Amino acid sequence: MAMKDEAITTKKSTSSSVNKGAWTTEEDERLAQVIETHGPRKWKSIATKAGLNRCGKSCRLRWMNYLRPNIKRGNISDQEEDLILRLHKLLGNRWSLIAGRLPGRTDNEIKNYWNSHLSKKIQQQEKKRRRGPKAQVCNKVQETKVAVQLEKEDVKVSEEATSSEAGELQTNVTSFNADDQFFDFSSEGLTNMEWMSQFLDVNDVLCWFS
Repeated sequence: MAMKDEAITTKKSTSSSVNKGAWTTEEDERLAQVIETHGPRKWKSIATKAGLNRCGKSCRLRWMNYLRPNIKRGNISDQEEDLILRLHKLLGNRWSLIAGRLPGRTDNEIKNYWNSHLSKKIQQQEKKRRRGPKAQVCNKVQETKVAVQLEKEDVKVSEEATSSEAGELQTNVTSFNADDQFFDFSSEGLTNMEWMSQFLDVNDVLCWFS
């Protein structure tokens, strides 16, 4: 039991002594030199050979994500973005598999780019897609309301015009009085109606009053 406790203590002290801070330029150069000589494998032994107070996992991530000669960082093109979207739809959050189909890109960079940019872009597109049909329906309803209102206004104007014409006609009719002596010929003699003789024969006129 005492030996087991001593082993656990030794392991903790060893892990706590490993440097977990930011990498320095000197550490990067030493790691690159050892990998150039022995290749990118057996990362724990590489850390020991390079004299780095780092764990094997830290050395591997540093090499894969920052120090590789053919690494590409930033400026993700539209073609790469489209490929990431399609691969993520098929593979999900399997970043290493996605990165394997994008030469020079790291899984860490693709994951960060997805979380900071592409996921938000997809959410915005989804909101626009859902909002689109509702907006079209609202526009159609608004257009229908406007058309109905214009039709009501046209009917109202037409009714007002008809009512006005009917009022004028009624005024003209009521202004005419049948009792007025409109055709009063009492002051005219039968033979002294020159104005009528222009249109009718005198004999016809005499026939009317005989």
